[in-house]
Amino acid sequence: MKLYPFNTWGKYVGGSISRWITLATWVLLTVVLSFAWPAVNEVEDDAAQDLPATTMSQQANALINKEFPNDAGNPVLIVWHRDDKLTDQDYEAIQTLYSYLTDKPLKMQSTLPPLGNIPVPALAQSASKDGTSIVTPIFFDKSAGTEILQDNMVTLEKMINHTLNEDPFEKMLSEPGLHVRLSGPVGIQTDAVNLFSQADVKLLIATVLLVLILLILLYRSPFMAIIPLIVVGFAYGLISPILGFLAEHDWITVDAQGVSIMTVLLFGAGTDYCLFLISRYRDTLLHEENKFKALQTAIKESSGAITMSALTVVIGLGTLGLAHYGSFHRFAVPFSLAVFLMGIAALTLLPALLAIFGRGAFYPFIPRTPKMTETLSKLKGKIIKQRREKGKISKGLGRIVTRRPWTIILLSLILLGGLASFVPRIHYTYDLLESFPKDMPSREGFDLISSHFSAGELAPVKIVIDTEGKQEPWKERLENIPFITDVMEPMQGKSNPQLFLYEVSLKENPYSVEAINRIPELQDHLKDILDKAGLKDAEHYFWVGGETAALYDTKVTTDRDQSVIIPVMISIISLLLLFYLRSLTAMVYLVTTVVLSFFSALGAGWLILHYGFGDPAIQGAIPLYAFVFLVALGEDYNIFMVSEIWKNKRIQNHREAVANGVIQTGSVITSAGLILAGTFAVLATLPIQVLVQFGIVTAIGVLLDTFIVRPLLVPAITTVLGRYAFWPGKLWKKKEVSTDNSSISS
Repeated sequence: MKLYPFNTWGKYVGGSISRWITLATWVLLTVVLSFAWPAVNEVEDDAAQDLPATTMSQQANALINKEFPNDAGNPVLIVWHRDDKLTDQDYEAIQTLYSYLTDKPLKMQSTLPPLGNIPVPALAQSASKDGTSIVTPIFFDKSAGTEILQDNMVTLEKMINHTLNEDPFEKMLSEPGLHVRLSGPVGIQTDAVNLFSQADVKLLIATVLLVLILLILLYRSPFMAIIPLIVVGFAYGLISPILGFLAEHDWITVDAQGVSIMTVLLFGAGTDYCLFLISRYRDTLLHEENKFKALQTAIKESSGAITMSALTVVIGLGTLGLAHYGSFHRFAVPFSLAVFLMGIAALTLLPALLAIFGRGAFYPFIPRTPKMTETLSKLKGKIIKQRREKGKISKGLGRIVTRRPWTIILLSLILLGGLASFVPRIHYTYDLLESFPKDMPSREGFDLISSHFSAGELAPVKIVIDTEGKQEPWKERLENIPFITDVMEPMQGKSNPQLFLYEVSLKENPYSVEAINRIPELQDHLKDILDKAGLKDAEHYFWVGGETAALYDTKVTTDRDQSVIIPVMISIISLLLLFYLRSLTAMVYLVTTVVLSFFSALGAGWLILHYGFGDPAIQGAIPLYAFVFLVALGEDYNIFMVSEIWKNKRIQNHREAVANGVIQTGSVITSAGLILAGTFAVLATLPIQVLVQFGIVTAIGVLLDTFIVRPLLVPAITTVLGRYAFWPGKLWKKKEVSTDNSSISS
């Protein structure tokens, strides 16, 4: 399968002069854009909203901010805890700290409770019932930026250490003594920023080292290991400032999580595209002396598969733009643009570098034609052996899938289906705080609050009711709802006196799945209450907000995105495959096998995460993340291998074409799959649980696709279908050669 415009391009980029022009163009563009526009990590917005403004929780929060404003500011919660009960000295330290903050406030400190003037007995009354914990707030102006807040947290820790003459932050919670943690919105925000800023550097270094090591092991050539990294590096050099420019002008929004995944995607998929062309170039050099002609042939024969593979990923990831959930939607442009530019780099910059280095890029295992090998043997006075055979494993797989296809299909389906059967057992969580490490200070503080104070009071559900002036026992009716334990006295609206805000506490932990499921029940109860009060269309007279309501809206929104994006993505990829392969049959089984691979990866990921790592649940965003990446990237390998089968079918009988397709693509796809899986597995080294879970599930999916679906299941199905695998295309010869498998080409 060839895209014929690349025939001309191959002649150009593989030329002796144009290779330098291409390289110079990339260098110039990278240097100019890097100086002209900001890098993408300089314009990250980690405070971007994920939920649409149309969701009830966001409508409620907007109404609460307008009618029931809290001018105190953005709080950091200082959690003081001692297992054997807080002492008078601990309370006196709190008094000293707040007295000092009154005289010398932190930057943009807006509101400070007068705890420095409250007697110790009165202060102790605010502690938890068991007397082990107390939470004291400091409020900052809502306009305070992340850098200011980070500086304030450092300063605050130093002040507390000085006040106590010890460091209660470094002490583990299992150790005796006083423990202090900074939590709440400000503590969580600054900890999260610190985590991602450290993760970006670690991720980049780990990914580069992993790819370099794998390439050296696979190609045993230091030059060939570096060339793909150079190509990816230049691609990133363009992508980063372009995304920075778009984000700076508010055309897109990027966050740290998206940049981290994009980096992995770039190195994984980018290296794969490079390997597709490099492998073809190496094979061509075995029978073509002229390195430029060999490169032109390699480009002509691989450009179609590379282009379609990249296009599939670009459009597949682009479907994330249909998402309503902000985190999904923000990924669409950066990911699609990254793969698009990487595909261009693989077909422009990489050929230029290969034209410059030629055969020397493969040193010390230089590919030569038989004539060149013979001449070199004469010059050196000894026999030079040229390794030309394909791997024995690929040959064995080629024979097995064509001789025993039904056995392969049955065993593959048992394995993949067995893993997929665990998917219905997966538990999901929508609490983003659970995505952070358990030993992150702000999460430790939050856990202390959860353990020693009422779960419902931790994050009350906020209900706004438009009473339309009706005098009803609203508070009593709310208290009669079975799963509500407490209802605070209402607040009246600032500009609309008919609005009342009720804060209610649920029986369950407000961040639990049980509490999230209470929200639709609560809405039904509110409709009944308002109906009985004579308010028609009751859903227009109440709003439910707060953390639990936001988590419920997160679940509803992500479920909606999955129901839209998954079928749209499958449809688009199916059309692309149909256009490229001209086969309805192939389109169906290629898409079906990749979707099966996704469910198998999700089931296997749950087994590892739940039973291996002890995670009680996985983040609710993981299925869609994994689906988009695994289906888009999984079709890459299918396209590359099936393209080879389709090409072989023009000159070989059916079984030979399938077997040789497996043999010819086995090593390069295995290499590419190992690298792609390895790069995603690097995410598991990060301290952010959502990235760990995504990395593990995706890496498993890539490995299943690389070692089960691509070399076994797909070719076995193709063998069984015979000429109908190409239906309704006309890719078989008019006079079909013998279909026996006695002479499988090597």
